[in-house]
Amino acid sequence: MSDPEALTRPAAAAGPAAAGTAAAGLPRPWLVADIGGTNARFGWLAEGADHISHVATLPAAGHAGPADAAADYLARVARSLGGVYRPPRAAAFAVATAVGTDRIAFTNSGWAFSCREAQAALGLEALLVLNDFEALALSLPRLQASQVQPWPGAPERAALPGRATLAVIGPGTGLGVAGLVPAPGGGWVAVPGEGGHASLSAADDFDAALLAAVRREHAHVSAERLLSGIGLPVLHSAVATVLGQPAETLAAELIVERGLNGSCAVCSRTLDSFCALLGSFAGNVALVMGARGGVYIGGGIVPRLGERFFQSHFRQRFEAKGRFQAYLQAVPTLLITDTLAALNGGVQALAQHKP
Repeated sequence: MSDPEALTRPAAAAGPAAAGTAAAGLPRPWLVADIGGTNARFGWLAEGADHISHVATLPAAGHAGPADAAADYLARVARSLGGVYRPPRAAAFAVATAVGTDRIAFTNSGWAFSCREAQAALGLEALLVLNDFEALALSLPRLQASQVQPWPGAPERAALPGRATLAVIGPGTGLGVAGLVPAPGGGWVAVPGEGGHASLSAADDFDAALLAAVRREHAHVSAERLLSGIGLPVLHSAVATVLGQPAETLAAELIVERGLNGSCAVCSRTLDSFCALLGSFAGNVALVMGARGGVYIGGGIVPRLGERFFQSHFRQRFEAKGRFQAYLQAVPTLLITDTLAALNGGVQALAQHKP
């Protein structure tokens, strides 16, 4: 576990529990989890609590699967709470892979599990399993000011009256995309998809040259092909080719590091192109989904860019959609800075679930 003391304090950064959870049909306590290929993050929502607490991260290595890791986590919570501990009644697992069947197999790890068997093993009355970007989308309405960083000068989240459609894109290992639509009666419906595999388009001659360079190796240049952890080395190689520089093979982490510290001009230009292309793609997502309530940027790459992101052409490209520029000028864009936001998406899923 990355933070042994996490079990003894509330996770303020995880934000408030979903509005209306006290009236939800599923009884508490609730167990929520955000499970990736390397780590599983867990959180606890006690009866009557407003915030997720006892947040902890357990490595996939050393655990047979999510249910085993959850049992380990619950044993730690039980030791921390002592005599007041009660086993969870329901749980939500956000998983970094496709869902829809009882058998869940992770793309980037050896973990696989049966939803029914996991529910039985943990003694749960209900277990909801959702895609990680579905969970991240569900977290959006409840994100607090401390969990996001809005684009300077862009509209605030409250600019539109009432509830409006939202979208989230996340450059991480891959590129996730999801939408969130208001539902009749006050809930929300997450709309997960595979938008990261949509074709990437050029906004200027430099973009066009980049895509042409990538197309020599890849017949289809998707957004994920360049705007992700696996894509940054591809983008870096293309930038070097277009600039006529040697195409040194670098990992994504090193490209970001050298681009930020200024030790590599090609890496620096790669970050500029990354932000600009991401802005164009985010604008496309806003138009396709009608996300007038805001487009949120998740994933692990952009937060590492710090102020470099907010000094980039992201927002300029986001708005540069011809006759619909004014439409996009009114759409907020916000960076999610809280890496635990998906846990709140699990809470929202449990809160609006009808047994």
